[in-house]
Amino acid sequence: MQVAESDGARIPLLGLGTWELRGVGCSRIVEQALRLGYRHIDTAEMYDNEAEIGEGLRKSGIARDEIFVTTKVWPEHFAAAAFLRSTEHSLNKLKLKHVDLLLLHWPSSLVPLEETIGALNEAKERGYTKHIGISNFNAELVEKTVKLSKAPIVNNQIKLNPYSDQPEVIATCKRHGISITAHTPIAKGDAARDKMLFSIGAAYKKSATQVCLRYFVQRGVIVIPRTSKMDRLVENAAIFDFKLSAREMEMIRAGAGPKRQS
Repeated sequence: MQVAESDGARIPLLGLGTWELRGVGCSRIVEQALRLGYRHIDTAEMYDNEAEIGEGLRKSGIARDEIFVTTKVWPEHFAAAAFLRSTEHSLNKLKLKHVDLLLLHWPSSLVPLEETIGALNEAKERGYTKHIGISNFNAELVEKTVKLSKAPIVNNQIKLNPYSDQPEVIATCKRHGISITAHTPIAKGDAARDKMLFSIGAAYKKSATQVCLRYFVQRGVIVIPRTSKMDRLVENAAIFDFKLSAREMEMIRAGAGPKRQS
């Protein structure tokens, strides 16, 4: 599996997003993904599925040190003491000694960023996580976070899809050596119906969704498409055996704007 590297973190470019996945279906798709070759699983406190994620990890039979696990702390728990308790609860639900990446799920105006970054650093110092990062932070907040954190910020998970790019945030993260994860990379399924992506994919015998995901990983952006279906799991993984041309990459980049499915 190809990876994005940032200050010692080696994050697989393809992961399984698990937002809205619940119960037996959630643990089963995690297990299936890992057996298929996925090595990156993304969850969050707010998803209320960490216990099921942990079960899927164990049932897969894949060694823990081969899997990159990300979870996130919800802003309601950004005060220092609550933050550490929340992280401990996440580890207990996952039944893991540590996660590989712990993120702040969203910015918050209710708790000073300095306090939350201090707690995030303490979670790393306690061994609750190997690496730390942020999610949905704009360029200004990325700059503030980098200045406040003692430990390297290795990742910013943001909304990226063919119709919505964030060049300022990406440039700021790149300047600080911070990797980018795209959540909702296929725009909640809209990319699958995109005529331009479909046309590009025809030459490679790939779907519009595969072209979309390839576009991001070819830029070094981590993608975590969510699915509960085995056939989609297989499809999403088959993006490392072809390469888009510079012209095709530019065509997709230029389309970041109004949806163009029709």
